[in-house]
Amino acid sequence: MNDTPRIRTVLSCTLLALTVTAGATACAGGGDHPLSARPYDAADQIAFNAPLGGKKADPEKPLEVTAKGDDGRITDVVATDAAGHHLAGELTADGRRWRSTAALAAGARYTVRVATEDDDGAPGTRTFTFETAPAKRALTVEFGPEAGKYGVGQPITAELSMPVKDRTARAVVERALKVRSTPAVDGGWYWVDDKNLHFRPKEYWPAGTAVSVAANLDGLKVGDKLYGGPSKPLRLTIGDRVEALTDAAGHEMTVKRNGEVINTIPVTTGKPGFSTRNGIKVVLGKEYYVRMRGTSIGISEGSSDSYDLPVYYATRVTWSGEYVHAAPWSVGSQGVENVSHGCTGMSTGNAAWFYENVRPGDIVKVVNSYGEMMDTFGNGFGDWNLSWDKWRRGSALVADGTDPSATEDAKANLRPSL
Repeated sequence: MNDTPRIRTVLSCTLLALTVTAGATACAGGGDHPLSARPYDAADQIAFNAPLGGKKADPEKPLEVTAKGDDGRITDVVATDAAGHHLAGELTADGRRWRSTAALAAGARYTVRVATEDDDGAPGTRTFTFETAPAKRALTVEFGPEAGKYGVGQPITAELSMPVKDRTARAVVERALKVRSTPAVDGGWYWVDDKNLHFRPKEYWPAGTAVSVAANLDGLKVGDKLYGGPSKPLRLTIGDRVEALTDAAGHEMTVKRNGEVINTIPVTTGKPGFSTRNGIKVVLGKEYYVRMRGTSIGISEGSSDSYDLPVYYATRVTWSGEYVHAAPWSVGSQGVENVSHGCTGMSTGNAAWFYENVRPGDIVKVVNSYGEMMDTFGNGFGDWNLSWDKWRRGSALVADGTDPSATEDAKANLRPSL
């Protein structure tokens, strides 16, 4: 009686071992399963609407892949261009048709890989390539300023080759404009008008920043029969943080580098009727010699305010002719009263020092003047006079954004003033 349980136990274990072995044998013998077969050529099972034989597809039309007959279906479609960008699309639930949902790029070459299966579940595959016709209208971008080293206030500019008015098209363009920096900054684009955008960070660029700008527009559909074209990228570096603060009421300019005062200069600014503009300006350029005439700002020749003088060490801050420059004729008034026609004047020695210690993109801010506020756009770079919230609303990507416009054509009227 005591042996019986032992015998049963042995038999049970033997049966279990046989069951496992049989199961393993069944799995090992699955080489004939349809899914384990090499995919067959599905050329006769699918059709597509892209032309072959050197003909170009119309990028305005979607790509379609369809299953022929009733003996199979499409299981997947992957379409990529030469840069590896995927073309989005949708496959019907029955696997009979795949259709692209994103616009094809113009002048692009696509590789399309189609996976299928027949009624028995055997997999098939088909790969084909095609090219799209080039754009008849190509939108390009020219970035500014020129490559080089700039101050912390320098905006990035983007000038389009043709106007873009539609907000949806603007959003496409804006998404394609890439600004990358080291260190990274929080920044954004602002549509100045239909052809011009400016980019600035939320705060001034950090000193020493490396900036790269590019447009991923080439071949991209922007609007109705309008596609992007190739654009040249841009690289900039940012120098020290140099800021000049001019107190028009105190007749003094304080210059800082990286937060430390490096010079205090007695100055004279615009007299009544010619008051210097308040606000933040950005150095546009430097000219060792400029001939300044009163007639350029509407002063009648021969009148009491008329002038025609050679001016040296002139640092430009507006396109209309406002400079920081040498004014040896007003040294007695510098630090005491405002006697200029809108410019910030100082001694020749101080002007030479200022000229040598600033670069384009540096900040020049004027406070306590009776003049109007610096224009945001059109007369230089007054970009920093907009709050960050208002700046963001100039983006086509902001839901409640406005449609900004420039105040005047930049560089249209170069009117030097003293």
